[in-house]
Amino acid sequence: MKTNRREFLKSSIATGIALSAMPSTRAATDKKYRTALIGAGWWGKNIMKYAIESGECKMTALCDVDKRFLEPAAERVEKLTGDKPKCYTDYRELLEKEKPDIAIVATPDHWHPLITIAAVNAGAHVYVEKPISHTVLEGLAMVKAARENDRVVQVGTHRRVSPHNIAAMNFLRSGGLGKIGMVRSFVHYPGGPGKPTPNEEIPEGLDWNMWCGPAPYRPFNPAIHPRGFRQFLDYANGQIADWGIHWLDQILWWTEEKYPRNISSTGGRFIKQDSTDAPDTQVATFEFESFIATWEHRFYAGNKAESTNIGCYFYGTEGTLHLGWLDGATFYPTSQNKKQKHWEPELHEPDQQNIKELFADFLKCIKTGQRPVCDIEIGHHSTNMSLLAMLSLKLGRSISWDGEKETVIGDPDANKLLKREYRDPWTYPKV
Repeated sequence: MKTNRREFLKSSIATGIALSAMPSTRAATDKKYRTALIGAGWWGKNIMKYAIESGECKMTALCDVDKRFLEPAAERVEKLTGDKPKCYTDYRELLEKEKPDIAIVATPDHWHPLITIAAVNAGAHVYVEKPISHTVLEGLAMVKAARENDRVVQVGTHRRVSPHNIAAMNFLRSGGLGKIGMVRSFVHYPGGPGKPTPNEEIPEGLDWNMWCGPAPYRPFNPAIHPRGFRQFLDYANGQIADWGIHWLDQILWWTEEKYPRNISSTGGRFIKQDSTDAPDTQVATFEFESFIATWEHRFYAGNKAESTNIGCYFYGTEGTLHLGWLDGATFYPTSQNKKQKHWEPELHEPDQQNIKELFADFLKCIKTGQRPVCDIEIGHHSTNMSLLAMLSLKLGRSISWDGEKETVIGDPDANKLLKREYRDPWTYPKV
């Protein structure tokens, strides 16, 4: 069903007002949600900070396979709250013993599906980081589990609550750019060839076998963990799934179409000589019924030739709108009689994000039973954009996508790549 533009505009404005009005302290309720953090790295601790500051969450448990992150996270909770959360290295034990009301899933990408599904099956509401899954059918299983258990599952695509993104989106949806025929999304990072990182002995305190989990096991390499996993295709899907999902999600937020009809992608490793294996260069094209969207990234040639290195350009009959990050959003009119419009960003430290607003929406929806701003189904469709582009790149050809049936049309080989084999003893989730 297509969304009426006027209704969308009203609801978007209302959402922005509601989010900006939400207090950072405890809401008008005495409820303290028993909250568990699964994945205690840098980003997980960012989310945990806002859960604590909400005044509605009690951090009762933490889980991480690496004690080098688990123990400092526990110390931080005690410093902020005086509480001593219980620590686990296996999320299954945590869910069984602690039975949290809320689970924050901030692990590497390849773990998101199994942990999210296990958490909602155990009765928890979930805040899960993006991208939600490593393969398409995992994401579909996550949506199914959330609906069957009637749990709120919020995805960490926090740009949907960033004030300048909301303002720019309202401008687009109200017709300010006229008819839009093309959207270009991109991230360009500086860098160069790099060099290989040798494998090392597994650090003390790290359960590397559990870190690899359902994904292929490979020797420990510090280029993978911590934080480097995003550029290793066994555990993530490269830049398009890391940064790309934020901007592909903005495209889906704007359009009334839920998914592209055709996807094609090219790219490769033309510059990188390090230990990663994700493409250092990639261009993807997404054909919708009423417009074309593209994605591009590279990890080299950082310079001042381009005015910005990140975001989306929306191209319409009334001009161009750049929707960015640290530089906010700017409308450049076609007509000389119109003035530029600019919306400054309102971001939080550390890491220039809007987790605070997104977590507030998450808590509100737990209380009201409403679907969150970044509901799991929304996150699934946005994640699919990146996964289908990677699928096209791997196949070396374009694909036609039936978004209702979540299948590639007339291409059995492509459909085989909608899932992957799990390593024993892990079992791929049922759709």
